[in-house]
Amino acid sequence: MTDKRLLSGKTVLVTGAAKRLGRAIALAAAAAGANVAITYRTSAREARALVAELANHDVEALAIRCDVTDEKNVSEMIKEVASELGAIDVLVNNAAIYETIDFEKITVAEWDDIFATNTRGPFLVSREALPYLKKRRGRIVNMGSLGGLRPWASHAHYCSSKAALHMLTQAMAKSLAPDIAVNTVAPGMIDLGEKSATAFMKKMAKQTPMLRNGTAADVAAAVMFFAAAPHFITGQIMLVDGGLGL
Repeated sequence: MTDKRLLSGKTVLVTGAAKRLGRAIALAAAAAGANVAITYRTSAREARALVAELANHDVEALAIRCDVTDEKNVSEMIKEVASELGAIDVLVNNAAIYETIDFEKITVAEWDDIFATNTRGPFLVSREALPYLKKRRGRIVNMGSLGGLRPWASHAHYCSSKAALHMLTQAMAKSLAPDIAVNTVAPGMIDLGEKSATAFMKKMAKQTPMLRNGTAADVAAAVMFFAAAPHFITGQIMLVDGGLGL
């Protein structure tokens, strides 16, 4: 159960939050008392449904369509969030692409697309949000991956984009201190209940020291930690992987 007072009076922006982990993070923020803005790209129906769910927590909620790879689009989205909700205290850069492709089959377009979303996106959104975050001594939480620290054979472009995001986190932490704390949550195998992944998840659970895969709640709790942690904690990459990366 999230402490309702944890983020009371704060505004949290979560990119790519209509579904999956982003949705869980947005709900955790609302349960902690924050006003929540989410972005989505194609999942308009899910985004509308989530806004209604967020509002059940007696907080303000807003969904904005945004392509995080588009500079103008990002700039307009940030202005709209600040104007509608009055501030931005915590930015969670969650929007990302995940793909499985053998190395020799990765096209230049696929390589560029994954970097545009997974690395350039967080850079663009963070840069545009800076004036608002500075005003509030805010926090940025990037969503990295165990794959940014450990090589996965059929995810070379994904792993590389997340490794770049981890370094961006640390460079931003130094660059934006002392005004803004910047950290990363790096999930390992997270079971979101997808039937197609059942056999794979069962196999991965056996290989994980904690003998289970992660849940959306595990990841959301780690994000909430950084959202409310002492401002002194910055530049950290927190693995949420049950020890799988050890």
